[in-house]
Amino acid sequence: MTLAAAPKTYTPEEFLNLPDSVGYELVDGQLVERHVSEKSSGIGAYIIYLLTVDAEKTREAKVYGADLSYQCFPDDPGMLRRPDVSLVRRSRLAELDNPGTMPLPADLVVEVLSPNDLAYDVDRKIELYLEAGFGLVWVVNPEMKVVTVHRPDGSVSRLHEKDEITGESALPSFRRKVAEFFPS
Repeated sequence: MTLAAAPKTYTPEEFLNLPDSVGYELVDGQLVERHVSEKSSGIGAYIIYLLTVDAEKTREAKVYGADLSYQCFPDDPGMLRRPDVSLVRRSRLAELDNPGTMPLPADLVVEVLSPNDLAYDVDRKIELYLEAGFGLVWVVNPEMKVVTVHRPDGSVSRLHEKDEITGESALPSFRRKVAEFFPS
């Protein structure tokens, strides 16, 4: 009989010091692989570009990529999540002193679906973000060319290519057609 070794448990500090942790998140002390495809990575990068253009023009917010770890989950202080894209209003960043992880919830997070993402994992992440005080959560579906917007009040909007998506309270000046998220 062979006994399987228990998986290694990591602290946030150990996790952040791993040389190849960018492709992972830390959940319950365990490494959880982030599913990324070429298509989802490209769409995430393009959404970063679109948001950054507006955020820099207005100077209202800062936009971050998938390498920023959020450590702001009251029920699990050791959890580190890395959304594909995130945005935090500059007025909220003034109090921070260059932390290694983001200790406050983002005003907007974007999760771009990949072929290996499981629906229940994505739903769990949406709930986690909203329960922790994150603002808008955009779930981008590259195959359907649809963006589902989740809000803290429980309302949900499903937007198609011809619909307009806005930054709402996270970045009020942001307005784009959903089709712009899916360049050819």
